[in-house]
Amino acid sequence: MTLSNAEKLRRFYDHFSNEDHVLVLINADPDAIASAMAVKRLLWRKVAGVAITSINIIKRPDNIKMIQLMGVNLVPIKDIVKESFTRFVLVDSQPNHNEIFSNFPIDVIIDHHPETAVHAPFVDIRSKYGATASIMTEYLRAAKIKPSTKLAAGLFYAIKTDTDNFVRQTLIEDIRAFQFLYRHANLNIVSKIERSELRLDFLKYFKIALDNRCIRKGRVFVHLGPVVNPDVCVLLADFFIKISSVDWTIVSGLYDQNLIVILRNDGLRKDAGNVAHKSFAAVGSAGGHKSTARAEIPLEKLKNEIDPGNDQKMIKWIINRIEKRGEKR
Repeated sequence: MTLSNAEKLRRFYDHFSNEDHVLVLINADPDAIASAMAVKRLLWRKVAGVAITSINIIKRPDNIKMIQLMGVNLVPIKDIVKESFTRFVLVDSQPNHNEIFSNFPIDVIIDHHPETAVHAPFVDIRSKYGATASIMTEYLRAAKIKPSTKLAAGLFYAIKTDTDNFVRQTLIEDIRAFQFLYRHANLNIVSKIERSELRLDFLKYFKIALDNRCIRKGRVFVHLGPVVNPDVCVLLADFFIKISSVDWTIVSGLYDQNLIVILRNDGLRKDAGNVAHKSFAAVGSAGGHKSTARAEIPLEKLKNEIDPGNDQKMIKWIINRIEKRGEKR
């Protein structure tokens, strides 16, 4: 039986009381940040307090600008005292996406990523939606809450980002949420966030990528070596997929003792999440959507296979796994 948004909202509220201190956990990106703020707005005056914590260190300029302009107060995960909270909410992710999440007794999960083996008192996973922000907008509308111009801008930007301006997987519900938010959002905030994508120190990686790219049958492979931020890999994967002759981009880098691999494709009869899983799940965590995916592999697991310091051998190793285990033509 398909529940109405009003019924989902009622069941969501049933898990909270006036005495609850709520912690919202996220792996911070635009969709997660905006969705967490929507949860906070939904629970305003219904619980004793709401805090938002991010498990990742935020370095990407557009995310930093979004947090500043929306007035988001993010508490670092290292400063969280778990015992201070009575309810735990996870948005735009699932417990087994990161081992840190599994350390908390999650009460509520709201997400749009492909469903994994999840267990919580309240679960709302809609994997066909383009963004968790679209789901949270439906909750706000069911609660008859008019979002502030800042919150609407954040949710609006999140939907734009996660659907890649509706090029990626999208439902009519995403479009309806987008249209609703457009009427309430401060679009100047959205513009300021979008203009804050790059840092000066990121530019050197574009040169590395252009000088060392490997193109094979419409696929661009790039290995950057050590990076100051894994978001550099995301920026470059998005950059190369805009080239007309390219239908796949695979960009990798080393960060925090992990190999990060970002996959993008043109969305035409392809499945990046499936390719990432087949290629890298045996040695790390991997998955994603039809056109976007990510893998993270601890370097410790690779020490018997490849020297992480040898960029040429690393890119050959990645190409081999993608072509032999992942995408079949």
